[in-house]
Amino acid sequence: SDALEMIDSIGFLTNRIKESKQLTQGISGAFLKLKHTLAEKPKIKVLYLIWQDPFMTVGGDTFISDMLSHAGFINGFQTDLRYPATSLTEIEIKEVDLILLSSEPFPFSQKHLLELQNTMPSQKFLLVDGEMFSWYGSRMLESPAYFEQLYQSAAALIVSN
Repeated sequence: SDALEMIDSIGFLTNRIKESKQLTQGISGAFLKLKHTLAEKPKIKVLYLIWQDPFMTVGGDTFISDMLSHAGFINGFQTDLRYPATSLTEIEIKEVDLILLSSEPFPFSQKHLLELQNTMPSQKFLLVDGEMFSWYGSRMLESPAYFEQLYQSAAALIVSN
C-alpha cells in the first residue's frame, strides 16, 4: 500500500531501512491476520462521519475508506470523492447498517451520539477512534486488533433491537 511504501521511503531517507522493514512487515502481518479473521464475515455498510455542521464523511478515494474496507465495512459513500458534505436526509437515503462517529478531526462524543439517535431513531451509531482509521505509520500496527474488536461490536449492535 501507499502507506507502507511511505514508511519504507522514510526509512531509506533516514538511514533506518532495517527498522522501517520491521515496521512494514509487522503491519502487513497484522493486516493479513485480520483479513483471515474477517474473510467469512459479512461486510457491514457504514457511514463514517468526520465532521458536524455541516456533516462530512469520507469518499472512496481516501485512506480512511481503505481502512474501513480492511475493517470489514463497506463505505456508504464509496462512489464519492474526498470528503463530501452530507445531510441527515441523505444519510437516511443511503440506508447504511451503522453510522460511525469519528473522534477526529471533529471530536464526536457520547453527547453527539445521543443527539443523533434522538434525531434519527431508526439508525444505529458507534463512536470510533479516528486515529486508528487515519494515522499512517506505526499507529497502523495497532489498527488491525482495534478493527477486529470494532467489527464484533458493530455486528452485535446491528443485530440487536
